[in-house]
Amino acid sequence: AIVLGARIGKYGKDGTVNAIPGHNIPMAIVGTFILAFGWFGFNPGSTLAGTDLRISVIAVNTMLASAAGAFAAMVYMWTKYGKPDPSMMANGMLAGLVAITAPCAFVNSVSAVIIGAVAGVLVILSVFFIDSTLKVDDPVGAISVHGVCGAWGVLSLGLFADGKYGDGWNGVKGPVTGLLYGDSGQFLAQIVSIVVNFLFVFIASYLFFKLLDLLVGNRVSPETEIEGLDIPEMGVLGYNEDKR
Repeated sequence: AIVLGARIGKYGKDGTVNAIPGHNIPMAIVGTFILAFGWFGFNPGSTLAGTDLRISVIAVNTMLASAAGAFAAMVYMWTKYGKPDPSMMANGMLAGLVAITAPCAFVNSVSAVIIGAVAGVLVILSVFFIDSTLKVDDPVGAISVHGVCGAWGVLSLGLFADGKYGDGWNGVKGPVTGLLYGDSGQFLAQIVSIVVNFLFVFIASYLFFKLLDLLVGNRVSPETEIEGLDIPEMGVLGYNEDKR
């Protein structure tokens, strides 16, 4: 997003932020539920063994966090702006799913709800901060959903892991236990992993896309961007409006 730059018309000359709403909110909601459904294969499936009874805990935690994320986002938007924003509710659900991915096997149900609810509010704060303060145009909130809430999920494992699972995980003796259950070491390990992952991914991605931009370019022409990519890229309109 940094290398690509903002869409035409996103920011005014005085720095004002202009909203560019999505063209089909119902389809976005459907897509969100498709993703949520897929997460039940993603998280429980990561146990790699159906005989591991922890798979049921993972599935329940995944469901609870996603619901808590959507609910928290709805309540926040309704309280602060007077309307429940469906697009933010969708992002809240995805934020809950992303946040619970790391700790899903290591926390209890109450912690899963807390993790998801925090993610549901965090994603909104992050979207507005990145959009208005950092002036980075992120149309779908991917940085906030996957980056910020992903980092929160990794950190939350170091907070809420209850010490009932993970003995021998990655060759380490003893179950995974978080700070709130008496183990500060796991919390510190999670912080280190967040910092290392952020630095590696940011630097590597920036260099790659910067090089790609210099060699072949990342953007379409301004004319194509204004016209829309349907005809130039696909040859047909996504919505064939009758202009008679």
